Amino acid sequence: MPRSGLLVLAVSAGVTGCSPEPAEVAADEERIACAVGGAQEFEEVCAVDRSKADGKLALVVRHPDGAFRRFAVVTDGRGLVVADGAEEAVTRIEGGKLAVAVGEDRYMFPASIKTAQTDAR
Repeated sequence: MPRSGLLVLAVSAGVTGCSPEPAEVAADEERIACAVGGAQEFEEVCAVDRSKADGKLALVVRHPDGAFRRFAVVTDGRGLVVADGAEEAVTRIEGGKLAVAVGEDRYMFPASIKTAQTDAR
């Protein structure tokens, strides 16, 4: 992603699917596509919980098996960073979404890119 762009997560957009709901994820929860535990295919089964602390947005992504990851939303162009743990998030824009990989787990967050405006004087 070029450094002139600013990544903005669109975490308020809900995602719904046609498949039966996994028991661990309530039907009304916001979900994103994920491939966890080394899975090859993405499925929209990871629940996203949002919270604010000290004016900063944090996300907890819950896997269908009960595992979870915490992310902090950042405004430096990366979009998300791991809020705890030793592994770092690798992020990139893929098909208009923020693709995030942490270890064997991969996530697809809704996102938009705002380009930096330059002064044309």
